[in-house]
Amino acid sequence: MTQQASPVPVVMAFSGNDPSGGAGIQADIESLISHGCHAAPVATTLTIQDTRDVIGYTPLDATLIVEQARAVLEDMPVSVFKLGLLTSRESVEAIHSILHDYPEIPVVMDPVLASGSGAQLGDDDVVDAMVELLLPQTTVLTPNSREARALAPEADNLEACAMALLDHGVEFVLLTGTHENTPQVENALYANRRLLETFCWERLEGSFHGSGCTLAASIAGLLAQGLEPFTAIHEAQEYTWQALAEGYRIGMGQRIPNRLFWARGEEE
Repeated sequence: MTQQASPVPVVMAFSGNDPSGGAGIQADIESLISHGCHAAPVATTLTIQDTRDVIGYTPLDATLIVEQARAVLEDMPVSVFKLGLLTSRESVEAIHSILHDYPEIPVVMDPVLASGSGAQLGDDDVVDAMVELLLPQTTVLTPNSREARALAPEADNLEACAMALLDHGVEFVLLTGTHENTPQVENALYANRRLLETFCWERLEGSFHGSGCTLAASIAGLLAQGLEPFTAIHEAQEYTWQALAEGYRIGMGQRIPNRLFWARGEEE
């Protein structure tokens, strides 16, 4: 079937469903809408969680993940893939099979290994599968420092972690510094076996539910709009910081980013 280029770029987001609406599928959709994109969400995991913690999760059957994705890919032009919560080796293998068939589509991966409160999401087998099957197909990887250390346990410092991830085939690694003990949040961008840029952001009070999803989905949306990676990565951080700065505490746990801050009327 011949397809016309879509006036609204489509981003396929493989994500977990978060019933609190702070992270996962909803975070991806809100972020992608904010960048003028159409979100095509593919559910990977059903979670039981609130703004405080993840209580439980169930990975969806790998066949169901593949069928969701292929139904959309055969119907509309997808500009970018965004990968989020993956909690079984089978789901990683399923997504690998999709990426293998569409090697021309850029991939932004947020390697979600734990909740914001520290609850583990997936085991060592899932991490090994990500490293083996997904990193070689990833355009932009957005690990926090804890995730970087888990993905590259042989490295003895964060820069070495970034280099190891590049060695696995990732094109750009944006290593975020929220969990590090620094006055400002320092995000370091690596590519071509070197540090390209360090971005410094004011450290905000409190903790946030869905910040990593917001950042990765924003990068995906800006890539889909035709920005080159360095610019997309920079602008996505600006958007994410503003969403966090204007976040709100609607439950009894972490704050939720206000990803639709731009939709307020000027009089507000």
